Amino acid sequence: MLTAVGIQSVVTRGDGEWCLLTPPHQRTAALEQLARYAAENVPGPRATPVTTFDSGWAGVCAYLLVIWLLPALEGWGAADFALRDAGRLDAGLLLAGEWHRAITALTLHGDMAHLIGNSLFGVVFGLLLGRYFGSGFGWLLALCCGALGNVVNAWLRPEHFLAVGASTALFAMVALNGAFAWRRGYFRGRGWRRAAAPIFAAVALLAFTGMGGANADVLGHVAGFCCGAVTGALIVRFDIRRLGKSGQWLAGGLAMAMVAVAWLRAGG
Repeated sequence: MLTAVGIQSVVTRGDGEWCLLTPPHQRTAALEQLARYAAENVPGPRATPVTTFDSGWAGVCAYLLVIWLLPALEGWGAADFALRDAGRLDAGLLLAGEWHRAITALTLHGDMAHLIGNSLFGVVFGLLLGRYFGSGFGWLLALCCGALGNVVNAWLRPEHFLAVGASTALFAMVALNGAFAWRRGYFRGRGWRRAAAPIFAAVALLAFTGMGGANADVLGHVAGFCCGAVTGALIVRFDIRRLGKSGQWLAGGLAMAMVAVAWLRAGG
């Protein structure tokens, strides 16, 4: 650096220490340049090391089991009631007290393409969810945010509005991952743009994958995303490590129990 500004210097080692030597007449200029260099290169805050809990496959497998089991039961005629009529999001009935529809609607899909698309989406972001939150706790958060997103969606819709699909929970999952990584500072250290990259990426995914399609429930996607973003930003205050393996299993069991109870209520 000193050479670049025309100051002669030599680095030597004496008495066990490294020394920087300059001509006497350039000493003051060298000190000024070194001080300026130090002020311009103050290291920023370091990124927080990423804490991971598991591979995420346990939660993903449970998710796939649920959303593929229901159409199989419907196809086999194993259910003694119409699953779609009893479980879909019906804005009027949900707000009238049929709370189970906020959960059961997340497990139903319109057709095979819808089911396959949400399966692939769930695998990709479910694996990330499991790494950040643990499979049990992560999917419990996604389920709760998705159900809350359905309630918000129903509240904003006309009374006759109908919808099915896991997309509300999946976009909640995208926002959970993005907001959590941002607030935890996993990308901190190279300016605010890099630090906020996770939330920018989440918004971009919502814009490019959640806003198109003739049958896309855009308001539901946005509602789920907002619920996930708020939850992801707030949950950083909780030390997930305190749950341990037993806590993760309990959280995952609670998520499955919520789905089971909701469907029992739908068929009751």
